[in-house]
Amino acid sequence: MIRVVIFDMDGVIIDSEPIHFKMESEMFHELKIAVPYEEHCSYVGTSSQNMWEIITKRYSIEEDANVLVKKQHALYLEYLLTVKNLDPIPGVVEFIKDLYQGGFKLILASSANMEVIDLVLKKLKLSHYFMARVSGTELANSKPHPEIFIKSAKLASSELRECIVIEDSQNGITSAKAAGMKCIGFANPNSGAQDLSKADFVINSFDELNAETIRAI
Repeated sequence: MIRVVIFDMDGVIIDSEPIHFKMESEMFHELKIAVPYEEHCSYVGTSSQNMWEIITKRYSIEEDANVLVKKQHALYLEYLLTVKNLDPIPGVVEFIKDLYQGGFKLILASSANMEVIDLVLKKLKLSHYFMARVSGTELANSKPHPEIFIKSAKLASSELRECIVIEDSQNGITSAKAAGMKCIGFANPNSGAQDLSKADFVINSFDELNAETIRAI
């Protein structure tokens, strides 16, 4: 029986992937590298640290990956602090509230920095619905490794089989399945070319879900 629902953040709670794509593309241009769209999409769901470590090696970039990670983080944080309206994905807030009222434990597990996670939840007034939050930047391994979801289950004091993950990326789904959890793939058209075929279910809208549908899984 499912007792814990674990949410990704970027592309699931907020439609932020286009912002990340734009910032990263501008950084690629500054570095004078041409990263194919398909490759760019393959980094969705993984940490910035993981992405920049791969890119600096693959394209023989002299600048340190840690410096590029900090630069991207600063750019995104500035965006979040200055944007007037940070809109959630349609239907996700209602779904979160329904799960909370239904007695489910909710955890946010994101590859984003914890400062960004806290700011997004605060802006959307969702902080108190989540019993815990996990940042992939504080772990040894990034998605598609299952560490982030294994830690989430421990924080919820729950078995892996009692958890279900909601993800919009191939990396996130691979991570959830490697952890031995059920996974719902959210087909966000703004998350790039993502293969969601390994998910147990795929939805196009959060209107398709509620506490009862999760309880019936």
